[in-house]
Amino acid sequence: MKTLYLMRHAKSDWAHAGLADRDRPLNERGRRDAPFMAQQLLAREINPLDLLVCSPAVRTLSTATLVAKELDYEPLKIQIEPTLYEADREAYLDVIGQLRPSLEEVLIVGHNNTITDVANFLSPQFVPELPTAGIVCLRFDTMSWKKLERDSAEFGFFDFPKNYDL
Repeated sequence: MKTLYLMRHAKSDWAHAGLADRDRPLNERGRRDAPFMAQQLLAREINPLDLLVCSPAVRTLSTATLVAKELDYEPLKIQIEPTLYEADREAYLDVIGQLRPSLEEVLIVGHNNTITDVANFLSPQFVPELPTAGIVCLRFDTMSWKKLERDSAEFGFFDFPKNYDL
């Protein structure tokens, strides 16, 4: 059994006009929402993760780091995957397919629209556009990350900060 969590990065800060897209930090809401969603994972008894993967953008790495701290996952163990920045669905699926078979629970922090596209490609249930800090959980009856298919998927949950009174 493999469990894949797909998370869109938390809300980013657009206040710095001259900043490159890749360098945009999280805004105040993003810094609040990322650890909050990690707490929701803990409330679902989702811990420990075997691996946390993110794109190299500041906003995804910041989201991943805040989540890792809440889950007592060593932030230095976060795998930064350069191909996830400005990637299409096939690039995400390639990263997932290359995961070690010994890993059972993996969280990927990425970008929209691709993260929603990947969720819908793999999910047996329609997933609306992932809002910032939104998480989709999918479980697969397989021993290999290379063999993830909608037919072997079980929809776990779709959760996001606006489901709660923050």
